[in-house]
Amino acid sequence: MLKIRMQRTGRTNMPSFRIVVVEHTESPKTGNVVEKLGTYNPRTKERNLSTERIKYWLSVGAKASDTMHNMLISAGVIEGKKVNVLPRKSPPKPAPTEASGKEETPAEEKTEAPAEETKAKEEPKDEAKSEESTPAAEETVPTKE
Repeated sequence: MLKIRMQRTGRTNMPSFRIVVVEHTESPKTGNVVEKLGTYNPRTKERNLSTERIKYWLSVGAKASDTMHNMLISAGVIEGKKVNVLPRKSPPKPAPTEASGKEETPAEEKTEAPAEETKAKEEPKDEAKSEESTPAAEETVPTKE
């Protein structure tokens, strides 16, 4: 299977690319290119594409790499949606299930209760926690004797 991809040329810190047709098993650096289709300079954003030859190779069955696919769409050579080339940083979050819907209903019931009753319920809990925390704190204090 043939691929349309970019072959990096240029010296260190001065990249430029050739757009080439290569067998998909070959590395783009081997030099075994089928045809050179254009150039791309990322520093000046200059693109020289042979649109007729690109359309020919795509019609014959060559596939464009993801980056080349996006470049061809932005150049207007082909139509379609761009492909996300960058990897995702985190996995997609699962859709909410029925269990999460059940958890929301008790929360709604709590908000419907009068505010005075909830404050009265919270106060004894706070007192109980403060009484429990003070003896525990006294037990952990080391003594020098």
